Amino acid sequence: MPRKARFRPRSGCPVSISLERFGDRWSLLIIRDLMVRGYRTFKDFQESGEGIATNILADRLRRLETCGIIAAKKEPADGRKINYRLTEKGIALAPVMLELLIWGARYEDTGAPCAVIENMAANREWVLSEAQRRWQERDPTPLLPRFDDGPGKHSGKNK
Repeated sequence: MPRKARFRPRSGCPVSISLERFGDRWSLLIIRDLMVRGYRTFKDFQESGEGIATNILADRLRRLETCGIIAAKKEPADGRKINYRLTEKGIALAPVMLELLIWGARYEDTGAPCAVIENMAANREWVLSEAQRRWQERDPTPLLPRFDDGPGKHSGKNK
């Protein structure tokens, strides 16, 4: 059971408190990978292509677990291997992540195919219910492909 960290928010503002919990880029990328890519292990996150250092990754996983956004469980077949999973609190971030994804693809140069993002934007309810279903059923099938092309390949900028 993770230790509960003492948490004293800077203010009572819900946006400020939320950002203190998961607002750094690495935490959001870990949440993304769990939610839409089906990643589960430290190695999966390391190989995501984002270039996160091992010490930063370990720290963010620990923080997300401490605040109840993810849960860690030892692999039954190999006790050295830890599988991570979003908690109910973590999967509740699906609407936020979807809107960040759509916004970023529309207004910035990204590696995201425009057709995929526009389909997600047009079918928000289905995407969210599918993310919830996959979480409930522990289905690791990715909702999104990995975008390896880099910025400029599928520009949605200035749409």
